[in-house]
Amino acid sequence: MIDRRALLSQSSALLAATALPGAAAAQSRKAAGVRTLPAFYEDIEYRTFRWFWETARRDNGLVPDRYPSPSFCSIASVGFALTAYPIGVERGWITRAEARDLTLTTLRFFWEAPQGPEPSGKIGHAGFYYHFIDMISGERFGKTELSSVDTTLLLMGVLFAGQYYDRADAKEREIRDLAQKLYARADWNFFRSDGRKAVSMGWHPERGLIPSSWTGYNEGMFVYILGLGAPVHALPADSWDVWTAPYPRCWRGEGPTRHLAFAPLFGHQYSECWIDFRGIRDKVMREAGMDYFENSRRATYASRAYCIANPQGWDGWSKDIWGLTACDGPGDFKLEFKGKPTEFFSYSARGPLGQPDGRDDGTLAPTAALGSLPFAPEIVIPAAEAMRREHGDRLYGKYGFYDSFNPSFRWTDKQLSNGRVDPSRGWYDTDHIGIDQGPILLQAANYRNDFVWKRMQGCAPVRKGLKAAGFTGGWLGA
Repeated sequence: MIDRRALLSQSSALLAATALPGAAAAQSRKAAGVRTLPAFYEDIEYRTFRWFWETARRDNGLVPDRYPSPSFCSIASVGFALTAYPIGVERGWITRAEARDLTLTTLRFFWEAPQGPEPSGKIGHAGFYYHFIDMISGERFGKTELSSVDTTLLLMGVLFAGQYYDRADAKEREIRDLAQKLYARADWNFFRSDGRKAVSMGWHPERGLIPSSWTGYNEGMFVYILGLGAPVHALPADSWDVWTAPYPRCWRGEGPTRHLAFAPLFGHQYSECWIDFRGIRDKVMREAGMDYFENSRRATYASRAYCIANPQGWDGWSKDIWGLTACDGPGDFKLEFKGKPTEFFSYSARGPLGQPDGRDDGTLAPTAALGSLPFAPEIVIPAAEAMRREHGDRLYGKYGFYDSFNPSFRWTDKQLSNGRVDPSRGWYDTDHIGIDQGPILLQAANYRNDFVWKRMQGCAPVRKGLKAAGFTGGWLGA
C-alpha cells in the first residue's frame, strides 16, 4: 500500500501571476458575526454532512476512505467526521444525543483497540495509528504506514470533540476524558527516534521510519503544533525552526502575490480547518508582514490564476471552473492530447506547475475551491455555483460533489482506475473521498460563524503548541 503523500511529484514551469483585489478578504476576515451563503450552498453542506453521518459504522465509529466503492477506513476521515457531527447538531440535521453517542463509540474504539510494534493485528503503535485500517476490526490494512499526519487529522477531530461536548452529563465527561487520554498517549518523538530533528512522515514495522520528514510549507504544519503542545511526549522546543527552515525555497510571486507556495490546495487548508490563523503570526510571518490565513488566500488566487492561464490547454477550465489539489484521476495513461504526448494519472496530488509538488493533467476537484471558502469567498462561491450548473448530476449527487472530474479525458476505450467517461463532457469520478469531503463542510462552517475555529481557540494543546512555535497576537495574545 502506497501512502498518498508519497504520490506527490515535482515539476517545473513558470506560474502565471495575478493581481489580488485589495479588499478581497474583508468579509472572510471578520472575527465575529454570521456570514450568509446562497441557498444552493446549504444543499452542498447538507449532502456533504450526510456522507459522514451515513457511512460511519455505528459499532465502532469508523468512516471509509471513500464511498460508494468498497473501502477500508481512513483515520483522517474519522477526524473530519468527529468535527462534522457537531456541525450537524448546530444546523439541526441530527440531535446532540445522536452525535454524542457516535462520538463516544468512536473514541472508546480508538482508545481500546490494541497497539504494538507487530506488523499485523494492531490499530497502531506509540499512540499513533495506521493510515488505513480495516472497517470492522480496526487492524492495519495491508502494508500501510503508521502515519504522523493522518493521526494528527484524527486527533484534531478528537480534540474538537473534547471542546464541543462540554456538558456535565456522564457521556460528555467521558468524551472529554478520552480526548485528553488519546492525545496524551501519542509519542511525537517516536518519529524522531533514529536521531533526526524533523518528524518522519511515517513508520513501517517491517523497515522502520520513512526517510521523508515533515519540513517546509505543506499540510504538515499542525503536526508540529500538536507535537509542541503535547502534555507528555512533546517535541523539542526548536522543532518549529526545523519545520520552517526550508521556507526560503517555497516563496513564489512578488508584492501582493508573494506567498509560501505548495501546489495542491489541501496543503493550505487542512491545518486551517481547525486553527484560526487570522491575526496570529510566527517569526516568519511577522517578517513577511502577513499571516498564514492571508498566505492561503494568496495561494488560492494563484491556483485560480494558473487555471485561467491554462498553460497546458485543457478543455473546460475557466475563471469559475478551477481547483487543483490531491484527488482521484481517470488512470495512469500516456496518450496524445491535441497532438501532444500527454500523461494522465489516477489518485495524485495536483497543482500549478512551477510550485513545490506541482502536477497538472487537467483533473479538477471541487474540494480544491470549496475548501478555500473562508479565504476567498468572492471567487469560491461562483466556482461552486458554476460547477453545479455546468456539470449537473455528472458531478453532483446524493452526497454532494463527486471527488473530481477531467473535461479533457474523453477516451471511452480505456480501463479506468475509477469513475466513468462521458464522450462529450469528459471523465467524472463516481466516488466521494472523506479527506476531500471534510474541508468542504468544515470550511463552510468556519465561514458562516467561525464554528470550528472558535472552539479550537479554547483548546489548551493548540494554544500551547502555537505559543511554543512563537505565534503571538490576535486571539492568542502576547
